[in-house]
Amino acid sequence: MTERIVLAYSGGLDTSVAIGWIHDATGAEVIACAVDVGQGGEDLEVVRQRALDCGAVEAYVADARDEFADDYCMPALKANSLYMDAYPNVSAISRPVITKHLVKAAKKYGASTVAHGCTGKGNDQVRFEVSITSLAPELKCIAPVRDLALTRDRAIEYAERKNLPIATTKHNPFSIDQNVWGRAIETGFLEDIWNEPTKDVFSYTDDPAFPPVPDEVVISFEHGVPVAIDGRRVSALEAIQELNRRAGAQGIGRIDIVEDRLVGIKSREVYEAPGAMALITAHQELERVTLEREQARFKRQVSDRWTEMVYDGQWFSPLKRSLDAFIDDTQRYVNGDIRMTLHGGRATVTGRRSETALYDFSMATYDEGDQFDQSQAKGFIEIYGLAAKQAAARDVAFGNGEQLGEDSK
Repeated sequence: MTERIVLAYSGGLDTSVAIGWIHDATGAEVIACAVDVGQGGEDLEVVRQRALDCGAVEAYVADARDEFADDYCMPALKANSLYMDAYPNVSAISRPVITKHLVKAAKKYGASTVAHGCTGKGNDQVRFEVSITSLAPELKCIAPVRDLALTRDRAIEYAERKNLPIATTKHNPFSIDQNVWGRAIETGFLEDIWNEPTKDVFSYTDDPAFPPVPDEVVISFEHGVPVAIDGRRVSALEAIQELNRRAGAQGIGRIDIVEDRLVGIKSREVYEAPGAMALITAHQELERVTLEREQARFKRQVSDRWTEMVYDGQWFSPLKRSLDAFIDDTQRYVNGDIRMTLHGGRATVTGRRSETALYDFSMATYDEGDQFDQSQAKGFIEIYGLAAKQAAARDVAFGNGEQLGEDSK
C-alpha cells in the first residue's frame, strides 16, 4: 500500500507546491487538510479544489471557527493569556485545533505522517509536532521547508514548471499568520528592531491617531465567557468578531514586542488583536470585582504558567489540563457586565456590575452607611506587624538597625 501523508494546507503558493514536492521526495500520496479558524480569504471549497488540482489525492476541509472560539479562544480569555504580558497567544492557540483536524484526517485516510509548513527556527514546528504526537504518538512528522529544502524561490520555479493553478508573483515582504483571535506579522524590514511599523503592516486595525467618535460597549459575561454585547446575545465567535470590528476601528490591539521564542532566539513581532485585547481588558476587570483576593493572586501565577505552556506547544499536556481545571473553577462567579469606551487605541473600563461581586458598597464607603468597624483596625495592625516589629528590635539590639541618615552632631 502506498504511504500517505497529510499536509496542513493553506491554499497559498508554498503549501500548494508542497503537495507535489512531498510526493516527488517521498513517493507518498498527499492528503491536503485545510482548517478555517477565522483567517478569512477564500472559500473552503475553492481551497479544497485547488489542493486537488495541485495533486492531492484527497482534500479534507473543516470550518472550525466556532470550535476555535469556544474551545481555544475562551480558555485563553479565562486565563487572561498574555505572553510576556503583551501577546495574546494568537498563533499558539490556533495550532492545537488545526492539529486535531490533521490527526482526524490522518486517521480517516490511513496516513502515517503529518506535514506542516514551518521553518526550523520558529515556535510553530514545536507546537504542531508536540501536539500531533500527544494526540497520536504513532504518527510521524515532516516539514517540507525544514526537511525537504523547499524554499520560496524553488516553490515559484516548481509552480511555473508544473503549471500549478496558483499565483507565483513575489509574495508580501512580511510573514503573516491570522485567525479570528488576531493577526501576527513578522520578517521583512521589521527584523530591524529600530524600524517603526508602516501603515501597510496593519489590516485588522485602523490608525489610532485618527479615531472615529468614541464607541461605548457593554459586554456581559457568564462564568468568564462573553454572552452578550449591548444586551444582544452572542456566541463566543460573534463576540470576538464584533469586537474585532468595533475595537479595530479605534486602533485598539496593536502590539509591537521583541519576543522570547521557544527555540532560544529573540524575534521582533507585530500583532493586531483588537477583539482579544478588548475582551481580556473587560474580563480582567470583572475578575477584580468577583475573585477573592488570595484566589486572584494565585490565579495570576497559574495564568502565567498556562500561557507559557500554550506558547511552548503544550496544549495537550497533563499539567495544562490540570491548570485548566483550576482556572475553570475560578470562573464560577465571574458574571456580570463591563462597560467600556473604545477610542483612540484604548479600551477604557467605565463601569462594572455583578450580582456575584465581592465588592460591598456598605463596607467600602467612607460616607454615611459605613458598616466597616474601624475600631478593629488597631489590633489587626498590631498582630499583622508583630513579626516585623520583633525582627527590627533584634536588629537594633545587635547594632544593625535601619540607618535614618547622618547622625546629629
